[in-house]
Amino acid sequence: MSDGTNTIFFPEFASPTRRIGQREFDFQRQVAIMAIVNRTPNSFHDQGRTFQLASAVEAARRAVADGADWVDIGGFAFSAAQSGISVGEEIDRVAPVIAEVRAVTDAVISVDTHRPDVARAAIEAGADVINDTNGLREPGLAEVAAETGVGVVVTHSLGGPGRRVFRPCYQDVVSEVAAFLRERVDFALKSGIAADRIIIDPGHDLNKNTFHSLELTRRLDEITSLGYPTLVALSNKDFIGETLDRPQGERTEGTIAANVMAILLGARILRVHDVPSTVAAVRMTEALLGWRDPIAPKHNLV
Repeated sequence: MSDGTNTIFFPEFASPTRRIGQREFDFQRQVAIMAIVNRTPNSFHDQGRTFQLASAVEAARRAVADGADWVDIGGFAFSAAQSGISVGEEIDRVAPVIAEVRAVTDAVISVDTHRPDVARAAIEAGADVINDTNGLREPGLAEVAAETGVGVVVTHSLGGPGRRVFRPCYQDVVSEVAAFLRERVDFALKSGIAADRIIIDPGHDLNKNTFHSLELTRRLDEITSLGYPTLVALSNKDFIGETLDRPQGERTEGTIAANVMAILLGARILRVHDVPSTVAAVRMTEALLGWRDPIAPKHNLV
């Protein structure tokens, strides 16, 4: 167990160079930026601003134009404070967006779902990755991923999407999250999902309080050392708002700080709302780490 004082940690990946969809990534020297597009009326940050089909498609296209490598499209919010929706309704929310975005970009597209039938429909529409906040616990989902050969994001949560967990409790949140991810990755491999198709996510704020999410961030190297590219979804989350006493809409600086620390501890995919500020922060961080050359200056100042 680390003491949370590591400054830079470089994980060893079994498959650092990956082709995901139509794009290639070298996660030894590159951070991918995943833009969030929620076609839900109740997502915690955008509160339905991209619920309409045209708004969702435009948000995805704008994110790619702003530098996102990846677009994550969801139709079922994680929060338990929502009315249930049918599989058919979830498909109707995500598949048309994926199809329209796929027609205009080679960016990676993931579907944020835990339902096998939704995942299959999304893949048929053009999705490259299943982003599952339920950790492949829904029967049949791993089989869909194995059969189609798409990537999977295996995420930690106690209850999964739409299920309320009162007062989540951990003896050691980082160790328990790491153990869960090891077990679910093993399940994925045994289900026929190739190792180079697996990404992990510790699930900040998913059935976790502020202290849990801060500890996960401080000791993220214990997650990234598992050997699979780690995605972190920190953007504008409550642990940032509570730490800084900031409401929604005023958490950009806190989000950037948390994301940069996550990169230094081995995270390689950032799931974010604000693409332009994240692109700037990530490219600067990559340059400081020696992973990319700076852009030639336009002016020589004496």
